[in-house]
Amino acid sequence: MLLLLVVLLIGGGAVALLFVDIPPPTQKVDKVLPDDRFPR
Repeated sequence: MLLLLVVLLIGGGAVALLFVDIPPPTQKVDKVLPDDRFPR
C-alpha cells in the first residue's frame, strides 16, 4: 500500500511538471566574480 502511494505521488508530480507552464525568470542577473576565486 505504501509503495502504491509513493508511485502515485511521483507519477502525479511528473504529470504536474509536464503540464504546468512555468515562466522563465525575466530579471537580468549581473554578478561579478572576483579574480581571487580562479586559479591562474
